[in-house]
Amino acid sequence: MPVKRLSFLGDSLERLTRLSPQMRGDIGHSLWRVQQGMMPEDYKAIPRVGAGVYEIRVSDAQGIARVFYVAKFIEAVYVLHCFEKKTERTDQGDIELGQRRYQQLIRERR
Repeated sequence: MPVKRLSFLGDSLERLTRLSPQMRGDIGHSLWRVQQGMMPEDYKAIPRVGAGVYEIRVSDAQGIARVFYVAKFIEAVYVLHCFEKKTERTDQGDIELGQRRYQQLIRERR
């Protein structure tokens, strides 16, 4: 199976670069697994963002970060959103941003 390319939507790559080196490394490793057709080591399905959307979950001494992605399309793994969490609950604004980017991706693929 060929390795899928990564496509970062919106400011997701810029946000990723602002995370701690450990979190960036953990997310990079998880995305590499997804590109090869495997699942990340720590993930959760996020159907309220969109069908086939998953969340990569990482943390370190600096905090908690999440990445919403969708890998169900043959051409790429799409990173919808990357963000730091301040509480146990995911902020509604982060969910809504992921939903908007997912819907935009679906429209553009038609």
